[in-house]
Amino acid sequence: MRLEGRVAIVTGGSRGLGAAVCARLAAEGASVFVGYRRRAEDAARVAAEAGERARPLQLDVRDQASVDAAFREVVAAHRKIDVLVCAAAVHHDGFLAMMTNDQWDDVLRTNLDGTMRCARAALRPMIGAGGGSVVAVASVAGLRASPGQTNYAASKGAVLAFVKSLAAEVAPKNVRVNAVVPGLFDAGMAARLPRDRKAQMIERVPMGRAGAAEELAAAVAFLASDDASYVTGQSLVVDGGLSA
Repeated sequence: MRLEGRVAIVTGGSRGLGAAVCARLAAEGASVFVGYRRRAEDAARVAAEAGERARPLQLDVRDQASVDAAFREVVAAHRKIDVLVCAAAVHHDGFLAMMTNDQWDDVLRTNLDGTMRCARAALRPMIGAGGGSVVAVASVAGLRASPGQTNYAASKGAVLAFVKSLAAEVAPKNVRVNAVVPGLFDAGMAARLPRDRKAQMIERVPMGRAGAAEELAAAVAFLASDDASYVTGQSLVVDGGLSA
């Protein structure tokens, strides 16, 4: 129960890796807000499965007014925000020569700008409460070449740079900022890959398998907890050796 008494917001919590993170944080004792944009039923199911400490929270990370209103709701209910996990993400894969401006913009607005908006909204309550932990969910696509994903790779690489600089900025205020860097997992975007494509990717993973969502959630819980009290500005790669 490392997070007993903590208040956590997980964006993109209604399915995939975000849902696993919600379940783990609740199991560790946190009051968890399951962030979602449109999947209200999925968010309600995730919250119900996580237990009485969890509840859905509607917000659109692309819209600052929506983010601010949602975070004010959490602060009004609990007077603080201790943990923020930025897991909301989209992808529009394709070769850059064929990519539309909207496909580029939507990925950057959600994955990068959404992380920034939520982190900015959480900082004041965290600083006011004496500290907190921000964990951004990046991707190995931000570390290595990912043909057909220039927009996604750019957004996740930028998240890694954002984490380092923000961590140094707010460390004196006892706010820690870190990232987890997932590789191929059995949940989230990778779970929707064609079977043959997924098999090809698994062949490149030294551990010979896709990760379980719970394995990424465990890494997030570590970074959110006091076990990582002297860890900030870091990117914890959880990929079975794919990027080694």
